[in-house]
Amino acid sequence: MASMTSLCFVLALAMFTIFFSPAFSTSRRALEHPEMQKGFRVRLKHVDSGKNLTKLERIRHGVKRGRNRLQRLKTMALVASSSSEIEAPVLPGNGEFLMKLAIGTPPETYSAILDTGSDLIWTQCKPCTQCFHQSTPIFDPKKSSSFSKLSCSSQLCEALPQSSCSNGCEYLYSYGDYSSTQGILASETLTFGKASVPNVAFGCGANNEGSGFSQGAGLVGLGRGPLSLVSQLKEPKFSYCLTSVDDAKTSTLLMGSLASVNASSSAIKTTPLIRSPAHPSFYYLSLEGISVGDTRLPIKKSTFSLQDDGSGGLIIDSGTTITYLEERAFNLVAKEFTSQINLPVDSSGSTGLDVCFTLPSGSTNIEVPKLVFHFDGADLELPAENYMIGDSSMGVACLAMGSSSGMSIFGNVQQQNMLVLHDLEKETLSFLPTQCDLL
Repeated sequence: MASMTSLCFVLALAMFTIFFSPAFSTSRRALEHPEMQKGFRVRLKHVDSGKNLTKLERIRHGVKRGRNRLQRLKTMALVASSSSEIEAPVLPGNGEFLMKLAIGTPPETYSAILDTGSDLIWTQCKPCTQCFHQSTPIFDPKKSSSFSKLSCSSQLCEALPQSSCSNGCEYLYSYGDYSSTQGILASETLTFGKASVPNVAFGCGANNEGSGFSQGAGLVGLGRGPLSLVSQLKEPKFSYCLTSVDDAKTSTLLMGSLASVNASSSAIKTTPLIRSPAHPSFYYLSLEGISVGDTRLPIKKSTFSLQDDGSGGLIIDSGTTITYLEERAFNLVAKEFTSQINLPVDSSGSTGLDVCFTLPSGSTNIEVPKLVFHFDGADLELPAENYMIGDSSMGVACLAMGSSSGMSIFGNVQQQNMLVLHDLEKETLSFLPTQCDLL
């Protein structure tokens, strides 16, 4: 008999805004001395709270954001594999997470998209020749005593995908969908709550365009390259813990040594991080297979393999809402899931999700097949609420997954109530089941 698990329907999709907690502070001195506490934590708030949206509307918004991000990934793969002479663009966030921080001296507060798929930290700067609308004033470097341009010979200037040298180190950072930022690479003091970190390299963008940026005033990259925030803090660890959808509960992002997990816990699942020369910022994982119930699906191991030209593979991404699997694998998951769940298929398309079922009238609790992702060295069994989205008032329950061609993505709904630790030094990623609102 297929292995089943129980699910109560209090589910929807989530986006979060990040606010820094004043309970933790750090400094560059603290970051460089192991005897001092290093790192800081931030709290996450659902950005749709207070908007009076129904669950169905939240689902539609989340799926739309995820598909937009998936299209950017596909564009990246196409450009990277089509010509070795073309600089592979990096991936912009779609606004799943917004980080509130302050820049300069005196500090000016703004919100920026938090992006685990790119490296550069940047904001819009005066004089702005082409800028998108933002809710906070555009940063004026002339008013900050800690602002300084980086030289063209600096290591971080040399780490830029595209740069030139005229008025200091000038950069052009393209995002694969005609979005870009262009300006001067500079050094500034960034403040997170009460924690101030001097001499952080960031892009001071005077020419910025694209549809993916308008929810914030720039980006904070948390990728694997030297320009990212995690790399510049010289503490190569960060973790996040996303609560299940509940406006009253708080999620968390941890930077530095605070990101560590209890290594003695038997519940930790750890898998290697894989590097891609074509997309060095991304966090690739080795997915070897998937089980639905007691059935290991006949998915070829090569289905999720990262190819030499940068195509294929699976990344873990906080900025994508649901998981997208290569089409052949997704079809096998959908077919087996449908055969094991004792519910009629809902074909209305009302949620925007590909695999949905009709709930019995008045039902608030059903049995669903177990779902296990077999990563290299880590068999990750997901809680039912991490892959089934349903609402008894709507009368539907849906699989929170979709299909893609080429690259696959392990999305943030699948990561709910898990502490997800990125360790760039050990080149591993760990999952630890956690009640995230209690962190």
